[in-house]
Amino acid sequence: MTIENRYPGENQLYWVTDNILANDFPDASSALRDPNGLLAIGGDLSAGRLINAYQRGIFPWFNAGQPILWWSPDPRCVLVPEKLRISYSLRKVLRKNKFLVTFNRAFQQVIEACAEPRKGITDTWITRGMISAYTELHQSGYAHSVECWHGNSLAGGLYGVAIGRIFFGESMFSRESDASKVALVHLTQQVRARDFRLIDCQVYSHHLQNLGAEPMPRNMYINILRQYCNPDKPADWPAGPVYP
Repeated sequence: MTIENRYPGENQLYWVTDNILANDFPDASSALRDPNGLLAIGGDLSAGRLINAYQRGIFPWFNAGQPILWWSPDPRCVLVPEKLRISYSLRKVLRKNKFLVTFNRAFQQVIEACAEPRKGITDTWITRGMISAYTELHQSGYAHSVECWHGNSLAGGLYGVAIGRIFFGESMFSRESDASKVALVHLTQQVRARDFRLIDCQVYSHHLQNLGAEPMPRNMYINILRQYCNPDKPADWPAGPVYP
């Protein structure tokens, strides 16, 4: 696939399919089938553009050195909070209270940990620009982190964006076994208490499937966003330690 690389303005996007200049995102149904979900190229990572993208079922995903690529895959991988699957072994970990779980105590540490190289993977899509953009979203009340601490050490966690009653998961990490899973369990408890409809997981993975995530047709996903993804007010969120 060849993508024409032209940028007449900092805040403009090109449609990948026909390079028509657009000041806003094209409809998600315009996304390519191969690669699945590639929709647009260019633009910026301003808070307003990111919120607009999430409302439309679109997210940025690109490696360092690439232009910004915007995606809306079909189907979409989602986790309905009530369908979280907790294995017997994970229940044992939760009962032991090995980790102290907090919200929004160490957002910067969590996103930087998610950006660290992983085994067998050297490139990262969480660039310095991404870290800066999501830190701005965090400061404005839209992006949130969940931290798992073992003593004074950050053992794992996750971060994402809450708009209306949808949580858009971005990334998670573990430095100790099961730490990111514990973070997800407590995230799910928090969003259920706030009557959230979905946790968006973006793309399928076997790991997420084991935790209860499932594919959803993009048109159904977009319809849910239209009903429950209202950006007028950032979602209320806990702060500080919440679990011993």
